[in-house]
Amino acid sequence: MEQTTKVKFTVAYDGTGYCGWQKQKPEDQVSVAQVIEEALCKIFNEKIVLFASGRTDAGVHALNQVCHFSTSRKIDPAKKWDFCWALNSQLPPGIVVKKAWLAPQEFHSTLSATHKTYRYLLLNKPRASAHLSRYAAWERLPIDIEHLKESSKFLLGNQDFKSFQSVGTPVKDTIREIYKADWELRRPGVLQFTVTGSGFLKQMVRNIVGTSLMLEKKKISPGYMKEIIEAQDRKKAGPPAPAAGLYLMKVYYPRDLDNGCLEL
Repeated sequence: MEQTTKVKFTVAYDGTGYCGWQKQKPEDQVSVAQVIEEALCKIFNEKIVLFASGRTDAGVHALNQVCHFSTSRKIDPAKKWDFCWALNSQLPPGIVVKKAWLAPQEFHSTLSATHKTYRYLLLNKPRASAHLSRYAAWERLPIDIEHLKESSKFLLGNQDFKSFQSVGTPVKDTIREIYKADWELRRPGVLQFTVTGSGFLKQMVRNIVGTSLMLEKKKISPGYMKEIIEAQDRKKAGPPAPAAGLYLMKVYYPRDLDNGCLEL
């Protein structure tokens, strides 16, 4: 079998206007992955299949999505080829490749990932923002952040999160481990939810945020979050929060795989 070169890279993107990360049907919908794949095919003059740490939904953003692909082209890191510059020259302004590495053959952006961090931004002011509407959800009425903090405590640990799974991508099981889940006031009028876990179900973070806001609005005890989780019933949870506020922040990999990557 012909030896291939494996390239890993991180990419930030504005998910507005895309059908999500993954290619969808009908074909007239444009995905982030499709745009990057087409750019890679131009650069390497061969068919490129792109893999990522996971899918993001339509309208969701990323600061550090991790991807990889294999190419028959030999890349010599000693020649200091600016791969990121070359790829960015073929991409629209809303998609930016940040860093790239030659990766060991055992690396896989999807299968090797150990955990991820997502962030959700919420503008909480009497009036919406014309400039932030693509990048943060908006809630007009005052929100009790202490209530959100209390309900998020029940998310921690290894649990079945079936109540927060939207219909879509099939999975073997719905058990995930959440290491961190917390709300904070990023600045006056802007709330931020950060969650780190071993993995996430389809729209899980948006469903958690939507449920937290539902409990706060209806003045239901934060402890009811535990009952929603234990019910393992999507109908018990709240509606998904808007996609615009969600960001994939970071994807984590085993240290030995990170150390085996050579920066381009």
